[in-house]
Amino acid sequence: MAGHSHSANIKHRKNAVDAKKGKLFSKLAKGMISAARQGGGDMEMNPKLRLAVEKAKAANMTRDSIERAIKKGSGEDADGAEFEELLYEGYAPGGIAVLVSCLTDNRNRTAPEVKHTFEKRGGNLGATGSVAFMFDFRSIFVMENDGKDEDSLMELALEAGAEDVEVGETHSTVLASATEFIPVKEAIEQAGGKIVSAETGYVPQNTVAVEDKEQAKKILALLDALEDNDDVQNVFANYDIPDEWLEDLQD
Repeated sequence: MAGHSHSANIKHRKNAVDAKKGKLFSKLAKGMISAARQGGGDMEMNPKLRLAVEKAKAANMTRDSIERAIKKGSGEDADGAEFEELLYEGYAPGGIAVLVSCLTDNRNRTAPEVKHTFEKRGGNLGATGSVAFMFDFRSIFVMENDGKDEDSLMELALEAGAEDVEVGETHSTVLASATEFIPVKEAIEQAGGKIVSAETGYVPQNTVAVEDKEQAKKILALLDALEDNDDVQNVFANYDIPDEWLEDLQD
């Protein structure tokens, strides 16, 4: 994978989201409600719901919360809201490409809010197709190295069905086909891998090195502001920020 600090970058994004655990759970619940509403509450018959549930489990969401979301989406306790999946494209300061994945019941609310956030934080919203071609949709796992050496981590991930692995100092990033999310996740766990983050998302084909710390701060501020929007499910960008800056900028 391009970008020496990709693992650290993903870990930083995970930590930023974990700091707002309640908001993360709300977004995961919305994903399960939407999936259940579209295809029913039976996970065996609804792969999209099964994927949403696996993501919720990876984030340590409780079984009761998961079951409530499924019931709400499949008819019981339904509130009538219909969700639409949207993908916005734009640029952060320094020309960093950004994809914003949304799940909303009102695109007329979401679109201007996303546009305003880009502009307020020094970026700009682009046209459809302006940056999406720079990313591939894949399964993304971040797992703890747990004392394993690079060869052992590579072997574990590749035998689980991974297509690409980047070993960092404390965590490793494992990439696989988006359609293989569940089997690869289960295979990693069965082999003893400790997954700290699991999702399907957009991975940049190439990353852009950020060489100015102030600019790095602005980029992360924009991404955090976008993720703070309740309609935003996830944000992806092709930045590569030096490892030693991430801890300083995390707050």
